[in-house]
Amino acid sequence: MRLASRIFLAISVVILVLVVVAGWSLLAMNQIVALNRSLVTQTAPALRLEAALRESMPALVRLETRYAILHDAGYESLWKARAARVSQDFDRLHGLLLTRQETKLHLKAVAEFATYHSLVGSLGAGVDRRSAGVSGLEPRLAATRTESALDRLQDVTHASLEHSEQRARRLERRTWHAVMIALPASLVLALLGAGVIAIRMTRSLRRLSVATTQVVEGSFVAPVGVEGRDEIGRLAQAFNRMGERLREADRMKEEFFSHISHELRTPLTSVREAATLLRDEVPGVLAPKQARLVEIIAASTDRVLRLVNEILELSRLRAGLLAIDRRNVDVGNLVHRALEQVRPQAEARGLRMESNGAIDGARVLGDEERLLQVLVNLLGNAIKFTPPGGAVRLGVTAGTDRVEVAVEDTGVGIPPEALPRVFERYWQARGTRAGTGLGLAIVKSIVEMHGGRVQAHSSEGKGSRFVVQLPRAAAA
Repeated sequence: MRLASRIFLAISVVILVLVVVAGWSLLAMNQIVALNRSLVTQTAPALRLEAALRESMPALVRLETRYAILHDAGYESLWKARAARVSQDFDRLHGLLLTRQETKLHLKAVAEFATYHSLVGSLGAGVDRRSAGVSGLEPRLAATRTESALDRLQDVTHASLEHSEQRARRLERRTWHAVMIALPASLVLALLGAGVIAIRMTRSLRRLSVATTQVVEGSFVAPVGVEGRDEIGRLAQAFNRMGERLREADRMKEEFFSHISHELRTPLTSVREAATLLRDEVPGVLAPKQARLVEIIAASTDRVLRLVNEILELSRLRAGLLAIDRRNVDVGNLVHRALEQVRPQAEARGLRMESNGAIDGARVLGDEERLLQVLVNLLGNAIKFTPPGGAVRLGVTAGTDRVEVAVEDTGVGIPPEALPRVFERYWQARGTRAGTGLGLAIVKSIVEMHGGRVQAHSSEGKGSRFVVQLPRAAAA
């Protein structure tokens, strides 16, 4: 899946969750609004009508009693008007009731009121109850039954009101709970999705960054692991192909230099030997100008032959073809030999050679001649880049499992931007043209073949310090 599709999917999931929560919340709010509307427009008016009807019944009974005693037509008119309003209220109440039980009790109250109305309404002006066959108790009982039905109706309506209020509160709580849970969950989901994508991207990009650094340093060997088939995965595949082609180009370059070096070595050796014979005046005495030309030929031949030998040696080191004769090597003796070998060069340049002395018992397992080559190369570089009157120091520190040899000078130093590249093949700092650019690369290869490491520290204008760390040999 493409990276853009993954990001889109993660965002879509979060948006979908939010939409679902919003939709559910809207439905819940709609139900709450409907419940509140029914409470305001139906249940509350129904309760008011029921209370008014309940209060109207005793008033009707009082009017009916006064009429029965006094036979006053005024009370009859008042009773009929009040009874008409009660009938209208019963009709209005029917449209406000919500539950089946309320409707049932309403019908019962209407029936009881109709009975009461018919019993009282059949008595016209001047009509005696006895002659009509109606006792005074029957209307009172019908009114009482009507009041009882209205009381029960009020109780049921109150219960319905409380139920609706509780339902609204439950809906409100559920809505808030859902929102309070869904919003953090959506946030966590969004952060989780973004974190997973970011971690995968940064992990892959970090690998590519490390591999790029290795390509720059010339140490890129293993291909970058490819995860997935998105843009970063395709980038890693392209990078691996590029790395493979660079390694192939590097191998072809080494083969070319090795082949050329082999081809040049034999004729150069012949030229050097011929120059030596001429310098020794074997064919005959040379004129001063001829002798000078022979010296130039011999020096140039030695320099080119030394370059050819270094190229061949570095090629064998990188190919693992250089034999290492591993033995217990006395570091003190190794330091002494290296100092004696380069002392004439140091004295010729007016430099002081300093050492912290031999370390008793400090031994490493390795090839003494190759390790001597390492120290001589480092000391030779220090002498080469230290102005007259300076000093070159060689120090040895023995640890429990390692021996550290440091070569320090008071020379020109190395620019900070050039320091990471000092061990690269054929590389020299800007403005420096002495040497072949292979000496430190050979040093690094030999040290690593012995299981050690070499580091460079420098301050421009103050000098440089090269530290070689080698595993310490077990005590004999």
